[in-house]
Amino acid sequence: MGTPLPLSPPKIQSDRSEALERPSPSLSVAGRRWPSAAKAGARCGGVLKLTAMSQAPDQARWTAVDTYITDLLVPPDPALAAALDDSVAAGLPGIQVTPNLGKMLHLLARIQGARRILEIGTLGGYSAIWLARALPADGRLITLEFAPKHAEVARANVARAGLQDKVDIRVGRALDTLPRLAAEGGEPFDFFFIDADKESNPDYFQWALKLSRPGSVIVIDNVVREGAVIDADNTHPMLEGVRRLNRLMAGEPRVSVTELQTVGSKGYDGFALALVTA
Repeated sequence: MGTPLPLSPPKIQSDRSEALERPSPSLSVAGRRWPSAAKAGARCGGVLKLTAMSQAPDQARWTAVDTYITDLLVPPDPALAAALDDSVAAGLPGIQVTPNLGKMLHLLARIQGARRILEIGTLGGYSAIWLARALPADGRLITLEFAPKHAEVARANVARAGLQDKVDIRVGRALDTLPRLAAEGGEPFDFFFIDADKESNPDYFQWALKLSRPGSVIVIDNVVREGAVIDADNTHPMLEGVRRLNRLMAGEPRVSVTELQTVGSKGYDGFALALVTA
């Protein structure tokens, strides 16, 4: 998960009937007019029904549902819990993926049959543990981390999980490390998880393509940014990085890509899922 942007929440209309009767302006994004939700619903031939939950979802509800999902489907795990605790104790930012998203990454890597995984953005090693556990006995995860302090915490967390022989943590600026990784001439990577500085996402995606093969999967976190990605007036560098990434992926014939919005205990965001096809 990325650092939250300093965005102002939308104003919530308390009178639901008044909100439906009042025209809703369209949104201008990069010169294109996107219709309001009401117009989009009418265009689809359906009746748009706005309830208190659909119009004004709140963070407390998102967090409660995340807790429900995690309690039901993600069993307690001492190594993962300790990784979170030690990351907090070391003062690392709490921007790692949630437990249910960590398990999603684990399942995607298993579904893909990944033997080699590249992660860009290690933080405290929480997602690295999830991904490394998806590998077969001879599998390998290389994870790149800029901050030496973060890497030190991650190494301890990975070792506690018994995965030190599968996980290679490399410290330094990823855009310096990636060329050296390519020069090693190893086998292509089967799975990529990109969750680092958003300004460099286009470069990370291009490196992932260089290090991939047909059939490789690329997951990129934080591509919605509380919906601000479509706010043309917001030119925050992180958002500009996400937009450049999206344009790059949209025009890249070697991948098939989609993106999903997500809500949960970390707020409102989303991720990109790409399949390398050529």
